[in-house]
Amino acid sequence: MKTRALLFLTASTLVFASPVFAGQDPIPNRLIDYAGFQKIVDTSEKERESRRLTEDAFLQMMTEKGVVVLDACSAPRYDLRHIKGAINLPFTEFAAGPLAKVIPTKDIKILIYCNNNFLNDQVAMVSKAATASLNLSTYTSLKSYGYDNIYELGPLLDVNKTKIPFEGSEIK
Repeated sequence: MKTRALLFLTASTLVFASPVFAGQDPIPNRLIDYAGFQKIVDTSEKERESRRLTEDAFLQMMTEKGVVVLDACSAPRYDLRHIKGAINLPFTEFAAGPLAKVIPTKDIKILIYCNNNFLNDQVAMVSKAATASLNLSTYTSLKSYGYDNIYELGPLLDVNKTKIPFEGSEIK
């Protein structure tokens, strides 16, 4: 019995003394900050929800001077179909320099949308898992780079019935 207790105590000490349980990153990398990412997600949740727009509100905001409609999908999908006037910067290209080229100031109003806002286009706008929606990643990443004036298309719309105009090679 004493041997079992001693083994348990030793194992517990090793586990809880490990860098993971001590709040340290066991494999340090100063260019990856999960805790910071989580903080942005947690602190911006209510703000993001309050900035999700109806179809009509999105259309109205698109007409405002200086607004950037940002499409973060891949370039080939963007070429097939995107919201008319949207600027493409694929999510994989998000970094300070490329973002600054398409979004001139940190306070400019940015409208975002993704494939998961649209139904009935399984070529250009293939739906992702709801938890992998590009809107979620785009919003969080823009916040990470200091952009605070972000609005998101909220509803799920049929590409054949929406009032939002599209352009691209698959549009006839």
